[in-house]
Amino acid sequence: MEISQDATGIDELLAECELLRARAAAEGVELDGSEGSLSALDQLVPSWRDDPETLTWLGNDAGLYLGTVIVLTVPGAAWQIWPDGHPVVRLASGREIDPVELGHDWAENGSPELSQVLAEASED
Repeated sequence: MEISQDATGIDELLAECELLRARAAAEGVELDGSEGSLSALDQLVPSWRDDPETLTWLGNDAGLYLGTVIVLTVPGAAWQIWPDGHPVVRLASGREIDPVELGHDWAENGSPELSQVLAEASED
């Protein structure tokens, strides 16, 4: 099932990133759906890694935000929901990206950088 790319759907996905938005705002980073915002997130000091509960939520938020930026900026990219309810981004090439998994990896290890995932998706 594909999610509509209308403004309402995108706004809802962005709104789900409440913890990430709060952390970013506290560091002076505005999450505006741009590549620059992903680069700024990549530069944050990962103080959340000491708190397992925060780590989980922040990883989820980072993934949803990453996916939203890809959908907003990469032509032909769209959200798709797997049968189990898991959101992925399908690129025009047909390749699927699991931004939530990547967000968790980023939150836990700092890798992959969110901006690098976007760059790779843009090349696809």
